[in-house]
Amino acid sequence: MHNKTVVIIGGGIGGLFAGAFLAKEGFCVTIIEKNTTIGGGLQSFVRFGETFDTGMHVIGGMQPGGNIYKICKYLNILDRINLSEVDDDCTDEVYIACDKTTYKIAKGKDGFINSLAAYFPHQRNELAQYVDAMIALTQELDLFYLRKPSNSIFSHSDDFYLSADKFIAKYISDPQLRAVLSFQNLLYAGEGDVTPAFIHAIISVLYMKCPMRFVGGTSQFADALAHVIKSNGGTVIAGDAAVQVHCENKSIVKCVTASGKELVGDYFISAIHPSAFVQLLQDKSAFPKAYRNRIDNINNSYSALILNIKLKSQSVEYFNYTGHYFNNADDVWKSPTDAAIWPNICLYMTPPAENQSKYASTMNIIAPMSWEEVLPWEDTTTHRRGDDYIGWKKEKAAAVIKAMEDVFPNLADCIENIDISTPLTIRDYYGVKHGALYGYKKDCNNLVQSRVPVRTKISNLFMTGQNHNIHGFCGVALTAIETCENIIGSNQILDNINND
Repeated sequence: MHNKTVVIIGGGIGGLFAGAFLAKEGFCVTIIEKNTTIGGGLQSFVRFGETFDTGMHVIGGMQPGGNIYKICKYLNILDRINLSEVDDDCTDEVYIACDKTTYKIAKGKDGFINSLAAYFPHQRNELAQYVDAMIALTQELDLFYLRKPSNSIFSHSDDFYLSADKFIAKYISDPQLRAVLSFQNLLYAGEGDVTPAFIHAIISVLYMKCPMRFVGGTSQFADALAHVIKSNGGTVIAGDAAVQVHCENKSIVKCVTASGKELVGDYFISAIHPSAFVQLLQDKSAFPKAYRNRIDNINNSYSALILNIKLKSQSVEYFNYTGHYFNNADDVWKSPTDAAIWPNICLYMTPPAENQSKYASTMNIIAPMSWEEVLPWEDTTTHRRGDDYIGWKKEKAAAVIKAMEDVFPNLADCIENIDISTPLTIRDYYGVKHGALYGYKKDCNNLVQSRVPVRTKISNLFMTGQNHNIHGFCGVALTAIETCENIIGSNQILDNINND
């Protein structure tokens, strides 16, 4: 095994984690990434002299003993990551515009319950039962706790198969509190009657315990993973996209890049959107037509408009938590495809800088958006979309800023410069269909249909990333373990992580 070679297509979070795991276990790893900078959602970029992150803003599981902490310890990269904890008394702020009410949620299980019970004292017992039910749901997922899969045939609880909104309603009777408890639904593209309860539980429990923020940009994590690969003899190639994948006798023989490199390996891992990978296959019969149709027809999660704002000096005070804006408590689970209520949800934050002062220098605002909004420019390319597209972007950004002025009065006057990303930006940058923020939509009504296994019918091809199992930083890292153990052998990486 220690002389085996692996070629990984895609240098985002999933590809880098998979590459780091396999390099650590003695494989010779080569990663190819189409963008000039690795990291995908971990990338940072500079605009107007300020550093902005492309996707990741908050990380969970990094407290000692947490799942991501243990993974980082195993990879020996803890000292390469600069994180800061959010405020104990306010990890998240929820603002509901229709009644101009703000709710501040504290850290930890007790803090979560006590802070919300202060606003809803009649719901204290229900809140405690709700939190216990969420924790119980996460216990049904062994990998979330880095446990070996149970040998027995496990039947999930009834709660596991509920939609997230129905799960909350099962335990919480107050309609306003139900709305507040959905505050993190932008972190998993939550939609009523669709999003599985276990997805809601995983994200909620993960960030309830000890959310942290990257200081100085998220690219440090991508660089740390790349260091593991390179220091173990691997190679990371950026700015050279895979353009062809050749398959013979149900086995991949080589991957050809835009620059003409021909990469061969014992194993190949696709860490890009499955639809994008299928397009690279030169032998279309390598996958059955039914599989290709299924891959192409699974519904994708929604996209977003993202505002990266440089603030005027001393105009907005820095806040050390994540903010969640809802236009109306009745709209929290509605899809952003409803243009009549857009922007009904926004996520906002001021990322921490080195030696953070009283005032913030930047702000990020994310507003979920439907792909249909950008259909007029679907066939255009970056910097060639026309003046009407630029005008549309400015109009949409102005609508978001106007909504956010409920939270930050005169926000428009505090902005020095603004960079606007749209679903087209996300599609072209990440290579994901319809600019989906979280890959395929997870649907409680058809869990099997919305899950793509990491093992494929091609003997030496495996997949990883947010389209498989659970999305998000934690979910992608855990999926990378599953992918790699399909190559190495069951529980080998888990054993090494837990014994480290």
